[in-house]
Amino acid sequence: MADAPFLSKADIVYMDDAVVAVNKPCGMLVHRSHLDRRSPTVMRELRSLTGKMVWPVHRLDRPTSGILLMAFGSELAAVLNEDFRHHRVEKEYLAVVRGYADTDGVVDHPVKNSRGNPKPAVSRYRRLAEVELPMPVGRYDTARYSLVKVALETGRYHQIRQHFHHLSHPIIGDTVYGDGRHNRFFRETLACRRLLLFSVALAFPHPVDGRIVSLGCGLGEEERALFERFGWAAEVPTTFCHG
Repeated sequence: MADAPFLSKADIVYMDDAVVAVNKPCGMLVHRSHLDRRSPTVMRELRSLTGKMVWPVHRLDRPTSGILLMAFGSELAAVLNEDFRHHRVEKEYLAVVRGYADTDGVVDHPVKNSRGNPKPAVSRYRRLAEVELPMPVGRYDTARYSLVKVALETGRYHQIRQHFHHLSHPIIGDTVYGDGRHNRFFRETLACRRLLLFSVALAFPHPVDGRIVSLGCGLGEEERALFERFGWAAEVPTTFCHG
């Protein structure tokens, strides 16, 4: 098993007296779970790096990497929680999915929460690029994949993963809703062992003065190399920050 990921100061994308945003590594928990009480968590690592207590205002799945926001205080977190609840926060993701997705679309389909109960959920997506690899996977002679950008109108449990499973374009590396044959192909042939879902941009009203803070992050070296191999280098986001 690979070593558990840690945070460093280089992973801090933005920080002021009220909030801190990090580029969460793939495989890292946001907070301690009863399923894993030993691995490092974003909250614990940030407390060590900043010397302050932090409060989560949203979450990313353990295998998802990218922009994650925390607040330096429960009252600040409550303000941001309201912004998330009332859709005043913009979130964008990149995902690599099986097959050629439509050019764009809206998925308005309930997803199940962690207790298995269906909840309304809406995602918008746009296909940025596609690739066809001359390698057989399953019953086809070639393998086709799409790079999609996804914007969430709701923030449900595993929403993007469930929605693209619903579209029959599961995200590569998804061991819950995905396609095991394509996941294995990426592991064994392309040396890619992670969920290919990335939180790449976040824009939110600052909880103190209301100004819009726009944050983003690029991909890791291995992911950039994979995108370049697919001819997707132009679609790889670069780090940006506007406070």
